Formats: sequence, C-alpha cells, structure tokens
Amino acid sequence: MRINLIIYLFFYCSGVFAQKAKKPNVIYIYADDLGYGELGCYGQTKIRTPNLDKLAVEGIRFTQHYTGAPVCAPARTMLMTGKHSGHSYIRGNYELGGFEDHKEGGQMPLPEGAFTIADLMKKAGYTTAAIGKWGLGMSNTTGDPNKHGFDYFYGYLDQKQAHNFYPTHLWENGQWDTLRNAYIKVHEALPKDETNPAAFEKFKGKDYSLTKMAEKTLAYIRQHKDGPFFLYLPYTGPHLSLQAPDEAVNEYIGQFEEQPYRGERGYASTLYPRSTYAAMITYMDKQVGRIMALLKELGLDENTLVMFSSDNGATFDAGGADTHFFNSVAGLRGRKQDLYEGGIREPFIARWPKKIKGGQTTDLVSTQYDLMETLAELTGIKAPANDGISFLPTLTGNKTQQKKHPYLYFEFPEKGGQVAVRMGNWKGVKSNMKKDKDAKWEIYDLKTDEKETTDVSSQHPELVKQFELILKKEHQSAHIKEWEFIDPKF
Repeated sequence: MRINLIIYLFFYCSGVFAQKAKKPNVIYIYADDLGYGELGCYGQTKIRTPNLDKLAVEGIRFTQHYTGAPVCAPARTMLMTGKHSGHSYIRGNYELGGFEDHKEGGQMPLPEGAFTIADLMKKAGYTTAAIGKWGLGMSNTTGDPNKHGFDYFYGYLDQKQAHNFYPTHLWENGQWDTLRNAYIKVHEALPKDETNPAAFEKFKGKDYSLTKMAEKTLAYIRQHKDGPFFLYLPYTGPHLSLQAPDEAVNEYIGQFEEQPYRGERGYASTLYPRSTYAAMITYMDKQVGRIMALLKELGLDENTLVMFSSDNGATFDAGGADTHFFNSVAGLRGRKQDLYEGGIREPFIARWPKKIKGGQTTDLVSTQYDLMETLAELTGIKAPANDGISFLPTLTGNKTQQKKHPYLYFEFPEKGGQVAVRMGNWKGVKSNMKKDKDAKWEIYDLKTDEKETTDVSSQHPELVKQFELILKKEHQSAHIKEWEFIDPKF
C-alpha cells in the first residue's frame, strides 16, 4: 500500500511539474503599414478594432515602441535578426524582378547563415511557422524562409505581389499555390471620368489573400495544438492596394464622404476608398478574433503569449488612402519612409493570461529588434550578439529587473538618406544626407513636443555632439553602394 502511494505521488508530482514547465506557445502578429493611431485602443474613432482592443484590455499596451526602419523589408529583417539599422544586412527595400507573375523576383535576400528568431525558437524545441508576407528573398535564394528557421511558410514571398490582395498565387514551402483569381495589372489606372461600377470589378477576385492566410493559421494551430509552437504572422493589412471583401466594405459604406479612386497615384482603383481602407483594418482584426477564439476552444489560451505590432508607420497618401482623414498616426509627424515619430513609432500589445496583468500601459522605450533577446530570456536559449534588450520583465511585472536602452539608433537610406537617435526624451533627426552628409541635426524634446514641431538644436549644442558621436559609433558601412550615405567612399 505504501509503495503504491509513493508510486502514485511520484507520477502525480512529475505530471504537475511537467505541466508547470510546459513551454508557452508564442504568436507574433505583424500588420503592414498600420499606423500608431489606427486601433481603437490607441485612440482611433472611425475604424472598429474590437478584437485587438480586447487584447489590450486583457494584456499590456506599449506607447513608446519602435520599429527598426520605416519601410517593409528592413523592418522585417531587424525584427528577425535583432539588429538595428546601422548593423542590419538589409537596410532598404531593394527590389528585384517586376510586378508580373513571370518576373517575380522578390527583394534582396537574407544572407546564408543569418540567425533569426525562428532559429532561436527551433533551438528551444518549438515548431515554427511564418504565414503572411516575407519580403526577405524568394525560395530559390539564400533568403528562403525555410532556410531561416521556419518549418512552414505560406503567403507572399515578394512584396510587389503583395500590392494585390487577389493574386493568382501564394507560396507554400517554396511551391506555387494557385488561387481562384485572374491576373490583375494592379497599378493600371482607370479613365479619369470612370464611374461605371463594373470597371472597378476588375480589381477583385474570389480568393482574398488575408482569408487564405487566416485559414492556414487556424489549420496550423489545430495541427500543432500539443505544442510548443512559434507562429510569426506578418499579415498584409492595411498595406495598399485598397482591396477588401465586399461584405467587409459594406459595413462602412455610407459612413464617410468619399469619391471613387481611379488609380491616379498607383495601386488598385476602388469606388469607396475610405470605406475600403477601414474595412481592411477591421477585417484583419476579425482574423485576430478567430485566432483568439480557437486558442480558447483548444485550451491553449492561458499558455500562449500573443503579441501584435506593425512594421512601420501609416502609408504615405498614395493609392487612394487618406491617413489624414483617419488620423492614422495619432497626430504624430511623418508617415512611412520617415524617421519622425509617425514613421517609426508603432502600436505594440502583448497578452499572456496569468503572466501579464491585464489593463496595463507602459511607456518603456523599446523596439522590435528587442524581440530576439525577449524570446531568448523566455526560452533560456542564448542568442548571438545583437542590439536588443529583453522586455520580458516589463511583460511579467518585474519592472525593477527591466534594463533600458541608453538610446535607440536609426538610419534609413531612402527618401534622401536619414538618421535619427532617441536618447531619453530627446530626439535627433538628420535628413537629406545624400545631398549633404553633414546636414544639421534637428532636435526635439518628446516630453513636451511629441509631434516634433519645434527644433531646439540651437539651444542644445551638447546634444548635437552626443548624437554625432552615437552616429559614428553605431554605423557600420553597408554592403551595397545604394545604402551607404553616411560615410561614402565613392
């Protein structure tokens, strides 16, 4: 009897400890060109995002979180590798190939041997998947996501293909997955006086890419419910083109004054540009809701860390988008392609029941390339040298253990060549450095001037010197001429 009791207690306790030690699933959702102010929990009043707002209520919301770069490919590279833009291998959108299917060439690929967050999670015993937009190389290059730690990939490999939400195909582990859509020349404008609704129908199809991504996501979660799994979901909303399922657009038609967009500034034409833009965000929010409902259904809810952010600021006003109307950057200066706050400050929400106390807001100055160190601390796997600092202590309420960046460094070779530094509440920005590599620093006090309206550089020559020293310390020469604007040798 006593021996049986001992055996029972042994196996019972072993089960308890195993349950306590069970690794959490991790889901990182990465929106595309979603501005800082485009969620209800960040002040949006015209666009409905109930599921993401609920995520914020049940978790923690960051108000001083930054991307590594203000456009797609470099931001994704920095998220994946933990490097800031002075050290990153990819620093701009370097396009290869063309828009047509037979010219699909992607962007500059990640190099062979680049260590990613997916590699780290594989080392920690996770199955890994990326579902969405990759933008870091085609499958026939060194940038193939399956060569960088992801067991499974589904979605767009080429960012240019992602300009169309009704593509002829997506990619699944390097294989072409045919969709029920005819080829669309997505940047072809309609006549200036076109009003016939039938003319706008050519920019629609049967299979909406975001729907396909959501279906693959749900299937993956069901298949790997015994975990642990790491899911990177770089969903494509609300990047242009303005395209959404009719039922999603119909939820908004009549709520805004709007005129048809006929492709005058690129991307697909649409009869209802404002309604379609809002619908794209709400539709993406609904897919997040589907994920959260499935986690609860499968009993994975409490052991899954879900995070949400966006790759860069809201789009510049092309393609029929009207981010001024929606106050998409919450009054901040700049948009996508800018190193002002509107181009690089991002929404960031994290939810993990019983680990993250709900209803929290933090002003921790943090960045997306911190994710490598955060996951390293979470899993106990040592990451290679990188530029990040784990924000896990802030997530789990151990704020006294939270280390902080002395500064954040940004450089961006496009739109004239720009550099920025955030140090405490001080922000320094240099612009048009390709024309003048000694361009003057603009300096803003973000504590009193969050919208960067008043340059106080003349009052703070000591900060100018500090920012210049940081630039020289953090910049490593780029590996291609097009990206070297700080210390060109040509």
